[in-house]
Amino acid sequence: MAEGLESLETAAEHERILREIESTDTACIGPTLRCGSAGEPGGERASCSNIVVIYGMCSVLFPISPQNQVTDTNRKLQNEGKEVSDGSSPGIACRLQQRNISATVDKLTLCLPVLEMYSKLREQMKSKRKAGETEMKGGKQERQMKGGKKGETETGETNEKRKARRDRNERGKAGETEMKGGKQGETEMKGGKKGERNERRKEERRDRKETQDLVDFSPVYRCLHIYSVLGARETFESYYRKQRRKQARLVLQPPSNMHETLDGYRKYFNQIVGFFVVEDHILHTTQGLVNRAYIDELWEMALSKTIAALRTHSSYCSDPSLVLDLKNLIVLFADTLQGYGFPVNQLFDMLLEIQDQYSETLLKKWAGVFRNILDSDNYSPIPVSNEDVYRKIVGQFPFQDAELEKQPFPKKFPFSEFVPKVYGQIKEFIYACLKFSEDLHLSSTEVDDMIRKSTNLLLTRTLSNCLQNVIKRKNVGLTELVQIIINTTHLEKSCKFLEEFITNITNVLPETVHTTKLYGTTTFKDARHAAEEEIYTNLNQKIDQFLQLADYDWMAPEPGSRASEYLVDLIGFLRSTFAVFTHLPGKVAQTACMSACKHLSTSLLQLLLEAEVRQLTLGALHQFNLDVEECEQFARSGPVPGFQGDTLQLAFIDLRQLLDLFIQWDWSTYLADYGQPTCKYLRVNPTTALILLEKMRDTSRKNNVFAQFRKNERDKQKLIDTVAKQLRSLINSHHS
Repeated sequence: MAEGLESLETAAEHERILREIESTDTACIGPTLRCGSAGEPGGERASCSNIVVIYGMCSVLFPISPQNQVTDTNRKLQNEGKEVSDGSSPGIACRLQQRNISATVDKLTLCLPVLEMYSKLREQMKSKRKAGETEMKGGKQERQMKGGKKGETETGETNEKRKARRDRNERGKAGETEMKGGKQGETEMKGGKKGERNERRKEERRDRKETQDLVDFSPVYRCLHIYSVLGARETFESYYRKQRRKQARLVLQPPSNMHETLDGYRKYFNQIVGFFVVEDHILHTTQGLVNRAYIDELWEMALSKTIAALRTHSSYCSDPSLVLDLKNLIVLFADTLQGYGFPVNQLFDMLLEIQDQYSETLLKKWAGVFRNILDSDNYSPIPVSNEDVYRKIVGQFPFQDAELEKQPFPKKFPFSEFVPKVYGQIKEFIYACLKFSEDLHLSSTEVDDMIRKSTNLLLTRTLSNCLQNVIKRKNVGLTELVQIIINTTHLEKSCKFLEEFITNITNVLPETVHTTKLYGTTTFKDARHAAEEEIYTNLNQKIDQFLQLADYDWMAPEPGSRASEYLVDLIGFLRSTFAVFTHLPGKVAQTACMSACKHLSTSLLQLLLEAEVRQLTLGALHQFNLDVEECEQFARSGPVPGFQGDTLQLAFIDLRQLLDLFIQWDWSTYLADYGQPTCKYLRVNPTTALILLEKMRDTSRKNNVFAQFRKNERDKQKLIDTVAKQLRSLINSHHS
C-alpha cells in the first residue's frame, strides 16, 4: 500500500518537471534540475535516479539520441571548468576578503567616535579619579569660606524679608477692620496668602540659583559622575558624607573669644548657615548623594553643639546691648534655617534662658543708673520759674495738684528731681525688656508676664537696694531723709500709671487671670518705713549729741534763773527740724516728734540716775526741773500739727511726776496711793524714787556737819530713812 502511494507521488513529480523543461528557457534548466533533486532523501542516489528518469523521458520526447553528445559535452565542460575553477578560486577568495575588509572598515568608521570617547573616559578615569578627589578636597576651604559668605547673604536676606513682613503686618493691622467687613475682603486675604506661598516658592528657587552661582559644586558633581560610571556610587556617597561630618565639626567649633564681639557670633552663625544651605542644595540637585535622614542627623548634632556653645559664651556677656544684639542674631539664624525646613524650636527655648540673663544684665545696668540719680540729687523740692518748666516736669511724671497749679510762679514741686528721673528710667527699663521679646513668637500674655516679672525685680531688688543704701548712709541728714519719704510717697502713687503703661504696650488688661501684679507700692512703702526709722534714729542721735554738752552742777545749793543753755539749743534744733516736716504724711511727722520727745525724756531721766552722779542737792534738782519745763513748753507749742490736747506732753509725764514728788516732798501721798489707778504719782517707779532718794540722803549727811544738832534736819533724815525703808518694802513686795 505504501509502495503504491510512493509511485504515484513520483509520477506526479516527474510530470511537473517535464512541464517546466518544456516551458523554461535553456539557461534555467540547471536550476530546474537542481530543484528536482533538492532536499530529497537519498542524496546523490535520488539525484541520479531523477536524471535517469528525465533522460528516459527526453528520449521518448526527442527521438534523436543525445547520449553521446551529452557525454562528450560533459567531459569537455568538466575539463574546462576544472581549469577555470582552479584559476578563479584565489580571486574569489581575494574578492571575498576585500569585501569583508571594506565592510569592517565602514563599521569601524561608524564606531570610531564612540571608541575615542571611551578611550578618553578610560584615560580620565585613570588620571582624574584621584584628581577629582584632590580637587574636591582642595576646594573644602574655599567652599567653607564661600559657605560662610552664603550664610551671610542668606541671613541678610532673611533680615530684609522680616522687615518687609513687619511692614506688611503694620499695614495689615491698619486695614484689618475693613478687611473683616465682607466677602471681598475675605477673598483678598485668601488671595494674599496664596500670593505669599507663591512668593516663598519663587524665593526658594531663587535662593538655590544664587547658591549655585556663589558656590562651585562642579568638583562634587564630577566625582559623583565618575564614581557612578565605575559602579562605585555608594563608595563616594559614604566618603562625601564622612568628609562633610568632619567639616561640620570644624564649623561648629566656636572661637574661644567669640563672646568678646558681636562679629564673632555673626561669623559663627554665617558658617553654620552656609554649611546647611550647601547641604540643602546638594540634597535637591544630586538625587541621593545625601538624603533627608542624613541632613537631619547633622542638624541634630549641630543644634546641640550650637546651643551648648551659646550657653557657655553668652554667660560671659555683661553688656545688655550685646546680649540684645546676640538675641537678634540668634533669631535671624533660626529664621534663616527654618526657611530651609530645619526645626529650630530648641533655639527659641534657649532664647528664653538668655532672656533671664538679659534681665540680669539690665538690672545691673539700672542699678548703676539709679545710684547715679540718687547720688547726684540735691534732695530739695524742684523749683519752677515758669509754665514751660512746670509742664515739662508734669510731662515726665504723672503729678496733679490743683492747689499747686493755682500758686503763682516761682513755686516748687514737693518732690526732688530724682522722682521724675527714677520714674522715667523705670519706663526705659520696660522698653528694654520689650525689645528682647520682639520676634520670639510669644503671645501677648507671655510678653506681659515677662515684662512684669522683670519690672518687679527692678523695683523690689534693684531700686529698693539703692534706696536702702542711701537711707543707711552715715552722712545722710534729716533733711535728706524727709525728702526721701516725700519722694517715695509720690513714687508709690505713680505705680498705677506704670500698670497702665505696661497694659498699653502689651494690650493685656491687669484684670486678666494670672496677670502678675507690680510690687512697686511695697518697694516704696518699705523704703519710706526705713527712712522713717532712720529719721527716728537720726533724731535720737542728734539729741544724744546735745545731751553730751550737758554740764549740771549736781551739788548746786540754788537753781539758776532759766533753763540750761544746751537744752535751749536742743529745743531750737527740734523746732527747726520739725518745721521741715511740713510735706511729710501727718502720722510720720507726729511719730517722729513723739519719738524725739520720748527719747529726750528718757535720756534726761538717765542723767539723774546714772551711777556717776552720787550726790544730788535739791537746788540741782530745781535747775533740772527748769529744763524739763522747757521741754514741756516745747511740747505744748505744737511743733507738728495733729496732736490732740496734751498728748505730746505725756512724753515727759514720768519726769514730771518724779520731780513733783521730790520738789513737793509729797511722800505721804505717794505711799498712801501707790498702786491705785488714780494715784497722783502713778508713773513714778519705787526703784527710781529710791535711787534718787539715796543720792539726796548722802548729800544731806555730808554737806551738813552740824545736821545732828538741828531738829529739822534730824527729822528730815529720819523721814528719808523711813521713806527709803518703805520704798524697799514696795520693791520687795512687787518682786515677790
